[in-house]
Amino acid sequence: MQFRSPLFPYCLTFEVTKLINLKFIVLGNIKESFLRDAAAEYIKRLSAFAKVELCELKEARLPDNPSQSHIDAALEDEAARILAAIPPRSHVVALAVEGKQMSSEDFAAHIENVTQTASNICFIIGSSHGLSDKVKRAADYKLSLSKMTFPHQLFRVMLLESVYRAFNIIKGTKYHK
Repeated sequence: MQFRSPLFPYCLTFEVTKLINLKFIVLGNIKESFLRDAAAEYIKRLSAFAKVELCELKEARLPDNPSQSHIDAALEDEAARILAAIPPRSHVVALAVEGKQMSSEDFAAHIENVTQTASNICFIIGSSHGLSDKVKRAADYKLSLSKMTFPHQLFRVMLLESVYRAFNIIKGTKYHK
């Protein structure tokens, strides 16, 4: 496939088509239909750039006012299921409060860099209590989209849009202005 580089419009560039597999491992499911529709729309749009898989895992059940030991046990239970769902040889990105924040352009550059050596990228969103240290240690990269707190279900849509935007930046489309 040929395209004109946005940086060098008079140069014809040949793109090597490489199938990228994106897997989003998330805890819980989306209850609100408008958020479900938004997530489905971004997954559909992303499928122009990559094979996309959404893996929804059930959150561990916790009592109404859980103790820290209950939370820790739940995170360990979730960790075992998350780690089992990660495809072999994947570049794993854990979404974590302490992760690195970056601009859309820097995120696109990171993804483009990763795709030079890996064809599988796996994004992990934990439960409302986060991710266990075991999952964070298994990740190749820890990413934070913001220092602010967002509803768990909305965050999934935000991540999908951010990844979609990154691929558009990489391809030089007009989506990102």
